[in-house]
Amino acid sequence: MERESFEDEEVAELLNKYYVAIKVDREERPDIDHIYMMVCQALTGQGGWPLTIIMTPDRKPFFAGTYFPKRSKWGRHGLIDLLGRIAVKWDKERDKVIEASERVTKAIQPSFTFSAGELSEEVLKKAYNQLKTSFDSKYGGFGQAPKFPTSHNLTFLLRYWKRTGEQYALKMVEKTLNAMYRGGIFDHIGHGFARYSTDDKWLVPHFEKMLYDNALLSIAYLEVYQATGKAQYAEIARQVLDYVLRDMTSPEGAFYSAEDADSEGVEGKFYVWAPEEVLEVLGPKDGELYCRLYDIKKEGNFEGRSIPNLINSSLKEFAEQYNIELEELKARIKDSRQKLFEYREKRVRPYKDDKILTAWNGLMIAAMAKGSAVLREDRYKKAAVRAVEFIWKELRRKDGRLLARYRDGEAAFPAYLDDYAFLTWGLIELFEADFKAEHLRKALALTFAMKELFWDEKDGGFFFYGRDAEELIARPKEVYDGAMPSGNSVAALNLLRLSRLTGDSDLEDMAEKQLKVFAGDIATYPRAYTYFLMSLQFALGPSKEIVITGPPECDEVRKMTQAVHREFLPNSVLVVRPENGVSTDIEKIIPFVQGQHSIDGRATAYVCENFACQSPTTELEKLLTMIRS
Repeated sequence: MERESFEDEEVAELLNKYYVAIKVDREERPDIDHIYMMVCQALTGQGGWPLTIIMTPDRKPFFAGTYFPKRSKWGRHGLIDLLGRIAVKWDKERDKVIEASERVTKAIQPSFTFSAGELSEEVLKKAYNQLKTSFDSKYGGFGQAPKFPTSHNLTFLLRYWKRTGEQYALKMVEKTLNAMYRGGIFDHIGHGFARYSTDDKWLVPHFEKMLYDNALLSIAYLEVYQATGKAQYAEIARQVLDYVLRDMTSPEGAFYSAEDADSEGVEGKFYVWAPEEVLEVLGPKDGELYCRLYDIKKEGNFEGRSIPNLINSSLKEFAEQYNIELEELKARIKDSRQKLFEYREKRVRPYKDDKILTAWNGLMIAAMAKGSAVLREDRYKKAAVRAVEFIWKELRRKDGRLLARYRDGEAAFPAYLDDYAFLTWGLIELFEADFKAEHLRKALALTFAMKELFWDEKDGGFFFYGRDAEELIARPKEVYDGAMPSGNSVAALNLLRLSRLTGDSDLEDMAEKQLKVFAGDIATYPRAYTYFLMSLQFALGPSKEIVITGPPECDEVRKMTQAVHREFLPNSVLVVRPENGVSTDIEKIIPFVQGQHSIDGRATAYVCENFACQSPTTELEKLLTMIRS
């Protein structure tokens, strides 16, 4: 629509004559996008992008739609026709138009209210059954094409399996993660995941790569690695995180937002191959092997060219079929991939969206921090710390107010709930990776600021934009977990984790109010709120506080910490208290650790439930038994 209409002089002349045309970046102003998308859904019964809204000068909408061609065709109204007709209506029947806008504005207000109630274990079961019903047992994922990763569906199911022992929940998670990796939605040459698949078997993606998808997916793969111990999941997570470090990280250490699908005006051109290209790069022997394995063929699998994929291939079966040692095959594939990557780098790259968004950076900080802990990779922790330092320096006003977007030296827009909640999540993960008090202190500072700016004192829950921001025609709360989890969902789990880490019961009370204020809506269709349900899983318990104490730089402390990091413990928090004879910052923030001392100067672990602790242990195997029970 941009190319067809908004860059067209005839359309521009009409727009400029009768209208004030405003283009909104929905990543910079998600508050505007969210409110007016609700308008579109209310007026038309559906939503989507591009979103077209026509409103009065006081921002009250009276017309909405999505895509409009330049001129009417195939029964679809054209933009030029609509603009002309509405201009006449505004000129001759303005009172009726204004009256309509008032009705629309009034009608959408109930869309931003919620029904309260109580949530129980039954809601978790209902969400599981709804996901099970829509699960694609052949190709993984849920529902029909187009298929989106929606990582929080998978991490919810993983927790449901952990909680109930329901093996089919784990099966759905593994099937989906393996199918996505084997499909074309994963970039087998340069790594990283595309935004979604246009078909049911994950072959043909919309080639755009989003930072948030790669953050949330890497967390999902890390957690399944913790749960199953299968090394393949660790390797996929490592490949995704390394892609982000290589291609999506600014020189200052923050993370860019996205890479486009198009290059040279053609979608996917950067990513697809012809067999002769592969043979030219790799030679006949390795080239033919690579083409057979990755489905690169003369007729192609996407508009005459081929998207590399492993949908119908298995390295183990392929090695057996062609009588090649598996390790030899892996080495040859690794070498071939590197050569193809270097060749591909000479192509015209897709445009990189180098906006730095606080919310999405928070997600990637969480992923990097978790990757450093689970994979024992220090470079990921360093990347997370650099990103936090960048945000703290460049995306805060002098009064400490967080901002939402940074680009070309300019930070702008008062941050939204998602910015505060997602960055706090990242800081909690970072604290549990390196146990530095400064990360926990920042997480708490953001949480208290979030309460001040967004909390609904009357009904509970957090509004989407702050009380100090531009006032719009509505002040919504968002709890639906779509492509990303909602700010309220992430905030609720943050509050519970911070309460367990610090012993601050006020934080838990806030989370409990959130669980109640949205309960009625969530109970109706819980599978649409799977990240929020992860907060419920944590709240229902049991949850554990694990404290490891001992001399600084103690090797036994490190071994115990690494052992805990390798376990899948979604309802636990972990603290390391270095014992050196003086009061530490950790003790000031987490008072309950003050009485937890090492035994005979050795690394000592305390495992507690709701701050009631079992007998401490200095034995690693006993610690593992206690945390697995």
